[in-house]
Amino acid sequence: MTTTSDYYTGEERSKRIFAIVGASSGNLVEWFDFYVYAFSAIYFASAFFPSDDPTVQLLNTAGVFAAGFLMRPIGGWLFGRVADRHGRKNSLMISVLMMCAGSLVIACLPTYASIGAWAPALLLMARLFQGLSVGGEYGTTATYMSEVAMRGQRGFFASFQYVTLIGGQLLAVLVIVVLQQFLSEDELRAWGWRIPFVIGAIAALVSLYLRRSLEETTSAEDRNDKEAGSIAGLFKHHTAAFITVLGYTAGGSLIFYTFTTYMQKYLVNTAHMPAKTASYIMTGALFLYMCMQPLFGMLSDRISRRNSMLLFGALGTIFTVPIMLTLKTVTNPFLAFVLITLALAIVSFYTSISGLVKAEMFPTQVRALGVGLAYAVANALFGGTAEYVALGLKTMGMENTFYWYVTVMMAIAFLFSLRLPRQAAYLHTDH
Repeated sequence: MTTTSDYYTGEERSKRIFAIVGASSGNLVEWFDFYVYAFSAIYFASAFFPSDDPTVQLLNTAGVFAAGFLMRPIGGWLFGRVADRHGRKNSLMISVLMMCAGSLVIACLPTYASIGAWAPALLLMARLFQGLSVGGEYGTTATYMSEVAMRGQRGFFASFQYVTLIGGQLLAVLVIVVLQQFLSEDELRAWGWRIPFVIGAIAALVSLYLRRSLEETTSAEDRNDKEAGSIAGLFKHHTAAFITVLGYTAGGSLIFYTFTTYMQKYLVNTAHMPAKTASYIMTGALFLYMCMQPLFGMLSDRISRRNSMLLFGALGTIFTVPIMLTLKTVTNPFLAFVLITLALAIVSFYTSISGLVKAEMFPTQVRALGVGLAYAVANALFGGTAEYVALGLKTMGMENTFYWYVTVMMAIAFLFSLRLPRQAAYLHTDH
């Protein structure tokens, strides 16, 4: 998939659009499988972590959620190496197979009442397996989509990674909403929570079929390079780029998970809204958030990736505390919806171009490794722990401290965004 100029024939455009659709559809399934855990946790927490305190139960499930993120750096390294040395397509197919296996295991797990401490232990193992998978998914998908996106429209086309990533979240919420309409709360807690994991396992098999049709974007020469996919090759020449990506991804991951996966629990546990109301709010907000991505991607094509990232850091620093404090005491569901949507609009400056702005920092031979590993490390340390830190501070009576934590990380993201080049680099595969 190469071209010698900025002009693309109709056939070339069709190939690239099909590749974007193929990669992103698999991405949607991967993230549905991963996020359905977060959205169904309020129903299965008591099955694996018996306790009289709902916050403690949620804290335990959030701990398992965070543990899955700790596998991401290993997944980012492993799948980044596979993608750089053996091709993006192979890496994408292996990762979705692993996600399928993890979902199937969770769907069939016995509860604490049946097998005691083995239940949470096996749940943890399944999540670690999924964490390994999704750790490789992000970097390889971001790399692949950035390489097939058309010059001059890179922001727009690359934004579909987060369209489908958020779409996975949205579908996870929708499945819970539908189940809430047909099953009682007791039924959801008893066995209904297993249904989304079964759906995820089946959908992953469909994704595997779709990814079989993808075309490889790397050349044999690049894959056979002695430094391809190697840690030594990455840090020998690209340490500064790696640190820059790490810096702004830390804040980006933290605020993303704060206003998506954690927000449903925040509305229930802190604002004391009914679970159904919180699900409705998050469904609407995530839908609008998903629709925003191509718009903010197109905006980045006009104002530059660097300016989009600077706006993200600045606005996130200014508005995080006011939004979270207002949501803490909000009673009107519509106002909560508006505030969350406003927060997600700020986050969209980052998420719409997240994969692309990282991919443009590295050459082909270590691109998947550089993107995947930097993202996974920052995501594990700051994104995956967002719920755990928030709930932990709440149990200590210091909930407001979490808002300032997010604010500080956003200020750091702004400072690292200043290091971005004023003009985005063209990816090597387009030369």
